[in-house]
Amino acid sequence: MNEIKEHQYVVLTTDLPAEKLIIGDAGTVVHIYQDGKAFEVEFSTLTGGTVAVVSLERTQVRAVDHREVTHAHRVA
Repeated sequence: MNEIKEHQYVVLTTDLPAEKLIIGDAGTVVHIYQDGKAFEVEFSTLTGGTVAVVSLERTQVRAVDHREVTHAHRVA
């Protein structure tokens, strides 16, 4: 499992309906809890507006792969 660091992009591995986020949405780690067991992740629009800041367990995110591209969907 890849180490996830602060300010790194991560990808959701589960839907978060209450936050209007879906599997594959990318966010930025803004804080690391318990030596990488959980993370505070900010999800933003492509123009920089914050959609949600969520505390997530390690199983709910994964590191971004260098071969992936961004995909957009409307949240509101």
